[in-house]
Amino acid sequence: MTTREQLHRIVDELPEEELEAALKAIEARSDDPMIRRLDDAPPEDEEISAEEDAAVQEARDELAAGAPLVSQDEIKREFGIE
Repeated sequence: MTTREQLHRIVDELPEEELEAALKAIEARSDDPMIRRLDDAPPEDEEISAEEDAAVQEARDELAAGAPLVSQDEIKREFGIE
């Protein structure tokens, strides 16, 4: 299934009351200069170290084991950022 097909499926499954918010989120993304810069940035070409790879695998294992997720808002509150 292509990305476009997946997106169509997700939109088709959204409840009617969530459609406007989804549209606004997509439109806002396309107007955001930072997002455009990130989209235009070259792909990452730096090698991943064994240590970094192990850290990523550890995080994936924790998630698979049911570790709780912490939202960005929770982290900001914890560190007094906003």
